[in-house]
Amino acid sequence: MKAKELALALEISVRSIYRDIDLLAEAGVPIVTASGPKGGIYLMEGYTANLKQLNGGDVIQLYLTGMGIYTGGPTESGLKLKNALLKLEQTMPDPYQSDIKKAKARFYFDDTPWWTERIAIPCLEAVRTAVWGSHKITIQYEKADGICSSRHVHPYGLVVKKGDWYLIAFCEVGQEIRTFKCERIKEVQPSAEVFEVPVDFSLEHHWMRQETAFKQLCTEKEYYPVLIRTNKKQAGIIAKRMEIIQSVQEGNHFILTVNMYSYEAACRDAMDWIGRVEVVEPVTLRQFVKEEINRLQRIYG
Repeated sequence: MKAKELALALEISVRSIYRDIDLLAEAGVPIVTASGPKGGIYLMEGYTANLKQLNGGDVIQLYLTGMGIYTGGPTESGLKLKNALLKLEQTMPDPYQSDIKKAKARFYFDDTPWWTERIAIPCLEAVRTAVWGSHKITIQYEKADGICSSRHVHPYGLVVKKGDWYLIAFCEVGQEIRTFKCERIKEVQPSAEVFEVPVDFSLEHHWMRQETAFKQLCTEKEYYPVLIRTNKKQAGIIAKRMEIIQSVQEGNHFILTVNMYSYEAACRDAMDWIGRVEVVEPVTLRQFVKEEINRLQRIYG
């Protein structure tokens, strides 16, 4: 596509095209560059130069975003989303243009962590494509212990929870539906062979059942009750953040039994609550807190 044609489609000057291609990409135009005699600047396959016409792919991207499944960043899906938003903005009647500009100026969504880099999921696009097209795939999956294995799966769907992506798929080896954390998928080999999702399968219901079972398993494996004494205000705060097993009021104080899951986790959490709660039991944890307080007194005393 010539620079002049792209400029006309975007209603900007040719000079702007040449001045900053990166800026156009950030604005949501899915641009691909290629070098060589036949190279140049190309629009991503399937992109339409008519910015006032939403296609099926655009609607899907907007719908997923409305569900809370946001795919930003320099990925293919991220560019498609920006493209859809750009088209939607151009489609809105003039009376609403000021509202769009106001919304863009007053709200900003930053999904990057504070002190760490966002965990890379290099195979996410390939998995998304397989899920949408109902194509079987072979994945190289790394378990928590670092061991990799090859799995032939039917990708039924994707679930996003707190920024983590999970693939729900039927595993041919295990002959059952399993959950794979997408960041552990190291390689995806697509297949032309398609599959059908069972008519009685519900992604939402399956995930809710698995989540309940996982929490129950964690509760059974990770149980470390700690007895603490605190005031009413702090008891209310703790009740919102931690798993309360029992609560008993004694005068102006509350005696809470809190599940801190393990001794190590209890040591960390107990130090966070110093000055606001008193650790009563177990004795080993109370002794740890006393020793830590004495150590801090030696440092700052």
